Amino acid sequence: MESTGKLRAFKILNIAGSYYRGHETNPMLQRLYGTAFTNPKQLRLYMKQVEEAKKRDHRRLAKDLDLYSISEKVGPGLVNWHPKGSRIRSLIEDFWKREHFKNGYDILYTPHVGKANLWETSGHLDFYKEGMFAPMDVDGQEYFIKPMNCPFHIEIYKSGLRSYRELPLRWAELGTVYRYEKAGTLHGLFRVRGFTQDDAHIFCTQEQIEGEVKEVIRFCNMIWKTFGFTEVKAYLSTRPEKAVGEPAQWDQAIKSLEAAIVAEGLPYEIDEGGGAFYGPKIDLKVKDAIGREWQTSTIQFDFNLPERFDLKYIGDDGEAHRPYMVHRALFGSLERFFGILIEHYSGGFPVWLAPEQVRILPLSDEQLDYAEEVLKALREVEIRATIDSKPGKLNGKVKNAQLDKVPYMLIIGGKEQDNKRVAVRHRLQGMKGESSLEEFIAQLKKEELEKTTVDMEVSD
Repeated sequence: MESTGKLRAFKILNIAGSYYRGHETNPMLQRLYGTAFTNPKQLRLYMKQVEEAKKRDHRRLAKDLDLYSISEKVGPGLVNWHPKGSRIRSLIEDFWKREHFKNGYDILYTPHVGKANLWETSGHLDFYKEGMFAPMDVDGQEYFIKPMNCPFHIEIYKSGLRSYRELPLRWAELGTVYRYEKAGTLHGLFRVRGFTQDDAHIFCTQEQIEGEVKEVIRFCNMIWKTFGFTEVKAYLSTRPEKAVGEPAQWDQAIKSLEAAIVAEGLPYEIDEGGGAFYGPKIDLKVKDAIGREWQTSTIQFDFNLPERFDLKYIGDDGEAHRPYMVHRALFGSLERFFGILIEHYSGGFPVWLAPEQVRILPLSDEQLDYAEEVLKALREVEIRATIDSKPGKLNGKVKNAQLDKVPYMLIIGGKEQDNKRVAVRHRLQGMKGESSLEEFIAQLKKEELEKTTVDMEVSD
């Protein structure tokens, strides 16, 4: 800043001790952490966002809702998914697979380890070895746990002679990878050492590339909006000073990426020279319920690996050609995406993602038999439901369901049992009135099908 006078509004956030020049023999100094804005309104909005973010911290909510844990005995950065978290993950994966099949992808499965020469060819041992776990000896040869899925997909491509008639090939995988992240950088689900990438690779011809990129952008945008993220922005990174690949290839790739962004109507910025050395890319960023921006999907051209692995296809001229290769991560990783999702919804997942959609609350033991009938009817139509059969007053049972963020409660008393009906309570909207079980199931299924997200917890 030209002067501190431009900082019209500031706030001290934290105070800590710090040894001068980082040496413990030196005097202890006071370190002040703060933030500043050009006007008080901006500062108030920021501090409100900070407070709301603390309430939504996925690490705290995950513990309260029993979604996952990270055990020192298992290892830092390695996630144990609990039953409720696993149910949500399973729902996400099932949706992910269905949509990929609908959009012309094939699903792959690849090993968790590969021989050293695979990683030598890919360049990982030259450029990324510090991020890989130590090798293991198998039959006198070094094997590494995979940090990425790309070389395996490439080896599948190379398993046979490819023709232009086969292209494009769209291959996706929920592949679990392992990367050595320094202990100080680990943070809940946002930075871990073992995670599942929703990886995809597209192999296509030069003529197909623009159409493929447009389809990828459309696909990503649709997925994010389905999960309740309505504000999506693209960032296009172009050729750096040092790069592989012909300039003409880069120019065409950048034009294809920009045309795809424009065609989908997304706002975007260009990061001149910000691309990786092996190709330009698009990063998509989404805003969550409290206005924070998250970097999510990546669409990355790669002019390097097709050369390293000598990828070819036979064109309509009968000659061998080099295919275009595009990496595409939609969520990035399921772990990080799940962390974002927890904070976006403040743990109160919409009906279609909720691990427990309905909790049945009988007023007394006399209603337990009817409650079991209701439970059976719900489970027969694949509604995720439980019964709170513990002794106690209704208010306590409702409070527990609210704390567990269960979308719907079905209250059953003597009257409901006699009339074969249920009293419906919504977590955010309160009592909805009495209903037949058939009517309630139809309404819930409609919400599930439409993937309704209108009842999110958002700050004012």
